Amino acid sequence: MSNTLSFDYIVPGDDFTRAGEASSDVKHKLKKIGYDSDAIRRVAIAMYEGEINMVIHAGGGKVHVEISPEKIEMVLSDNGPGIEDVALAMREGYSTAPDKVRALGFGAGMGLPNMKKSTDVMEISTKVGVGTTLHMTVYAKR
Repeated sequence: MSNTLSFDYIVPGDDFTRAGEASSDVKHKLKKIGYDSDAIRRVAIAMYEGEINMVIHAGGGKVHVEISPEKIEMVLSDNGPGIEDVALAMREGYSTAPDKVRALGFGAGMGLPNMKKSTDVMEISTKVGVGTTLHMTVYAKR
């Protein structure tokens, strides 16, 4: 028997009220199994930021999470427009969010930087016009 738990989620597009459901569910599952509180906090931040980005920029997407005693691995994928310039998108404060999204309090350009800060490993695969996949890992202990 494997010590790995696996979960899949759909992030609905253009629905800010449901963004964060996946990260909240994973957070509760991690608490229930007694995972390290710092790792839980970092996973919740990284996943939430990813979910918000999928809602803002990609019309939603999918999240796959694998939890083992050593680490939590998250794969967030979408079929959105892709990221034209990853280095620029990683800059704090840089945002391509439309004004209507900013008026709601989102789109401050902190999503990708916060994901990077909250994870131990983050890799971005993106193709303009095809979509983006983020692979993020948080280790149980830093």
